[in-house]
Amino acid sequence: MGELITAFAKGLLLAPLTLLPIINPIGVAPMYLALLGPVDETTGKRVAKRVGINAALVLLGAMFIGAQLLRMFGISLPIVRVAGGLIVAATAWKLLGDPQVDRATESVGHHSVRDPAVLMEHSFYPLTFPFTVGPGSIAASITLGATLSFSKPVGIANGAAMAVGVGLTAYTIYLCYRFAPRLVRVLGSVGTTVLLRFSAFILLCVGVQIVWDGLADLVLEVSREVRQQAR
Repeated sequence: MGELITAFAKGLLLAPLTLLPIINPIGVAPMYLALLGPVDETTGKRVAKRVGINAALVLLGAMFIGAQLLRMFGISLPIVRVAGGLIVAATAWKLLGDPQVDRATESVGHHSVRDPAVLMEHSFYPLTFPFTVGPGSIAASITLGATLSFSKPVGIANGAAMAVGVGLTAYTIYLCYRFAPRLVRVLGSVGTTVLLRFSAFILLCVGVQIVWDGLADLVLEVSREVRQQAR
C-alpha cells in the first residue's frame, strides 16, 4: 500500500513540475490576451475554459498514445519539434511586430468587438496549439508516457496520478488565462506592453531552440544511419 501511495504522489508531482515550466501560463497570459483581443468577461471565461480542456486532452493524448501515433505515421519526434518550433517562432514573430497587439491589450474590459463563436472556433488553433501546448510540452508528455508501465499496480497508480497531474496543469492554464485581464490592469498599458514584447521575444527564442534541437536530432539520426551503412 505504501508503494502505491509513493507511486501516486510521484506521478502527481512529476507531471505539473515537468509541464508547467515549459508551458509557462503566467508568462504567456498577456500574449494570450493579445491574441484573444477585446472580449467581454463571459466570453473570456468560456474561451479560457475551452483552452484548458483542449490542453488537457492534447497533453493526455500525447502522454498515453503519442508515441504510438508517431510510429503509426512514420513521424519521428525531431520532425515534430522542427515543425512545431517553426509555428511557435512564427506566432512569436507576429506578436513582436503587430501594432494591433498593443491596442488589443489596451482594450481589456471594453465591449466585445469579436464574434464569440469565431473565438471558440479558434480556441484549439492557435490558442491551444501551438500557442499554449506546443512541441516542447508535447515532447515532454510523450517522454513522460514512455516511462509508464501498466503491467503492475504501481505502474497503474503512477499513470493515474500523471493523468491527475495533467488535469491540475490544465486547470492552472485556465486560471492564468481566466484572470489575464486583471493582470493586465495591474500592470497598466506600459507594463503590459513591456511584458508582452519581452515574453514574445522569449517565445521566439523558445521556438528557435525547439527547431535547433530538432535539427540536431535529425543530424544525429542521419549520421547514425550513415555509420551503420558504412559497416
